[in-house]
Amino acid sequence: MSNQVREIIETKRPLSRHWVGDGFPVRTLFSYDAGAANTSPFLLFDYAGPHLFEPTHGQRGVGQHPHRGFETVTIVYDGEVAHKDSTGQGGVIGPGDVQWMTAAGGIIHEEFHSPAFAKTGGPFRMVQLWVNLPAKAKMSQPGYQGITKADIPEVALPEGAGTARVIAGEFRGSKGPARTATPINLWDVRLTAGADVTFDLPEGHTAMIAVLAGHVTIGSQGFGEAEIARLARTGGGVRVKADGDALLLVLTGEPIAEPVVGYGPFVMNTQAEIRQAVDDFNSGRFGQIAPA
Repeated sequence: MSNQVREIIETKRPLSRHWVGDGFPVRTLFSYDAGAANTSPFLLFDYAGPHLFEPTHGQRGVGQHPHRGFETVTIVYDGEVAHKDSTGQGGVIGPGDVQWMTAAGGIIHEEFHSPAFAKTGGPFRMVQLWVNLPAKAKMSQPGYQGITKADIPEVALPEGAGTARVIAGEFRGSKGPARTATPINLWDVRLTAGADVTFDLPEGHTAMIAVLAGHVTIGSQGFGEAEIARLARTGGGVRVKADGDALLLVLTGEPIAEPVVGYGPFVMNTQAEIRQAVDDFNSGRFGQIAPA
């Protein structure tokens, strides 16, 4: 492992706190509205929770809404999320599971707490990433990957420092199950108190470390809950020291050197493509979710 510390370019803190529907109390850590080229291929990072929900007879969440031009990646840490979309795909994911939905040419989906979680209530925590697609893939067929905890390899870090689950890409010889349109690494990392670990990062990749719980020192800077260190795209690895138990999400990706033009749930390359997306959605060309 390299001992070189990659330079920290930026510290990202929550842009906003808001509810998505009535089921997802979200802190947005970055969005494509500002600096999309710096975070490419990642468009948005929403951190929902941690939050304690009371039991309810109905399912909290967000109803039917469209997407085009990118992928959504939902990682559940606590609670359960039920998904259904206009391609007929769907399922429930719980702690440790991941949904990787490719909106591509257009999809309508809904996201709610599962019936079982709604009934019992309890702690809830999840992350949703939006990942851009290159122009050649933006109008391809939509897709869905339901990735269970059992599908995701877990790698022990040296000297009892913790573990890293490889959702996408590769880490220390283990490959993640997610299929990605462009080169991406997504590592779900748990560090034990006192851990001192160096992560090797691909040269040229956008690289970020998100702290979801605990406090760590990255290089010489401290980072706490709901903060992201955006690192230089060149250099060696990055050294992370945990002051106590910590939960991190490490994401790296090959930048997509194309224009980013977005309008709410649509992210394309030109304003004309956005107007077409709005027209296609309003005209019913995204399909519909089959009734239960």
